[in-house]
Amino acid sequence: MRFTRQVLLLQIGVVALVVGLGVALVSWLLRSTLTEQYGLRALAIAKSVAADPVVVEGAAARRQGGALEERVQAVTKGNDALFVVITDDHEIRLAHPTPSEVGRKVSTPAEALSGQDVVSAVQSGTLGLSVRSKTPIWQGKRVVGEVSVGFEVATLTGDFNRLLVITLGFAAGALLLGAGASALLNRRLRRVTHGLEPHELTELLYEREAVLHGISEGVLAVDGAQRVSVRNGEAERLLGIDLPVGARVEELELSPRVRKAVEEGQPVDNLLAVAGNRVLVMNSRAVRRDDRALGTVLTFRDRTDLDTLSRELDGIRSLSDGLRAQRHEFANRLHTLSGLLQLGHHAEAEEYLQTLTETASARSLPLGGEAVADPYLQALLVAKSEQALEKGVELKLADDSFVRGSVTDPVAAGTVIGNLVDNALHAARMGPRRPATVEVGLFADGPALHVSVVDSGLGVPAPVRLNLFDEGVSTKLAPGHGLGLALARQAARARGGDVWLADPGGDSSGALFVAKLPDLLVEAAS
Repeated sequence: MRFTRQVLLLQIGVVALVVGLGVALVSWLLRSTLTEQYGLRALAIAKSVAADPVVVEGAAARRQGGALEERVQAVTKGNDALFVVITDDHEIRLAHPTPSEVGRKVSTPAEALSGQDVVSAVQSGTLGLSVRSKTPIWQGKRVVGEVSVGFEVATLTGDFNRLLVITLGFAAGALLLGAGASALLNRRLRRVTHGLEPHELTELLYEREAVLHGISEGVLAVDGAQRVSVRNGEAERLLGIDLPVGARVEELELSPRVRKAVEEGQPVDNLLAVAGNRVLVMNSRAVRRDDRALGTVLTFRDRTDLDTLSRELDGIRSLSDGLRAQRHEFANRLHTLSGLLQLGHHAEAEEYLQTLTETASARSLPLGGEAVADPYLQALLVAKSEQALEKGVELKLADDSFVRGSVTDPVAAGTVIGNLVDNALHAARMGPRRPATVEVGLFADGPALHVSVVDSGLGVPAPVRLNLFDEGVSTKLAPGHGLGLALARQAARARGGDVWLADPGGDSSGALFVAKLPDLLVEAAS
């Protein structure tokens, strides 16, 4: 049997049980109340008879029949009672609806002769079962007899049955109403659960937990009200923030691209986003059911390692291109030297060889000479110099650069300096000024490293200056850019520093970017 049907039958059973108990309780109360009412009515009649002077005098004189019998017959007929009986103080009937019973002892205990009223006693006498009340007949302070008045139980039962039929009608209506409400609730339950059984819902819960926490991708789902409804631990790890269920999106520290994807709810495929020091590949889908928007689901993949490998591959490719160019240049020089020797121009060959030696010695010195002592920074500057030479741009180190310490975090330094220099090389190469130049300044302030990069390009356009460091914002026309500056700022801020645009540039010079990296240097060993 389906769970919803079990619930329906259980609810109807509970309603029927409650209604049945209610009817039983009401029936008992009705019976008790009617008995009490008939008893009080009988007591009132008995007291009125006991107060009659004729009855008091007749009871005191123990006079049977006569005036007492007339009183009994009149009262019995006038009140539709079963009987009105008068006895003396020895329990002998003085008046009775049946004349043959006069002079005999009463068939039920004469409790009222003790001076107390008896109310609503259900007793069986000569006239059958009845509800009776008894009261003493007082003559002064002496009890001279009692008056007993009774109503037939059948009369009480008739009134009870009429009231019980009305009660049963209301009970049937309540039962039908409860059954109808249970049916509606059952239908609502089926609609809310889409007809799924409890064990199926449990299996779905287990499957959802297994899928959410068993995959290597981050999953974040928000409902139509922009609240977090589902997320897994991988999403929190990749985004670097807590994602409590029920939190609103605007309360979370999400990057602009992620926030925009959530708020707009438009499909997104393989969009790059920056979260902390990570580069994420994001996909977004809007979820709908029966033309109803349920929210948005986003998935994240970590591309940091892949991006690092890509950068290393670009560095190796740049190095190989530089080596290839040097090989061609070296071959050309050897051919020139060989031609001079074959033609017998030994003096010219010697002079040419001396010139090549001096040039090679000059080029073997690192960029900046002894101003930058850290080997990693020297290697980075040399690699960028080769890259600049290939692009037709002159890379220079500022005259006042001075760094004597050693770098403790080459990755952060490479991310910040490399991205700033790459953007500057592109701006200088695309700019109209010639010669195209890029000047890098490196300054040590205790353990902090200050970096400045200025190029000879046209500067940063005004429309993008305010959000230049947001992922996806770039002055380059080709797609796939807009992450370098965002990564550089994230890397600097992770160390307590920052990267900012000090001068957007203009007609006289290009843009100037400045970075501060605290606690990046340690004092070089002497």
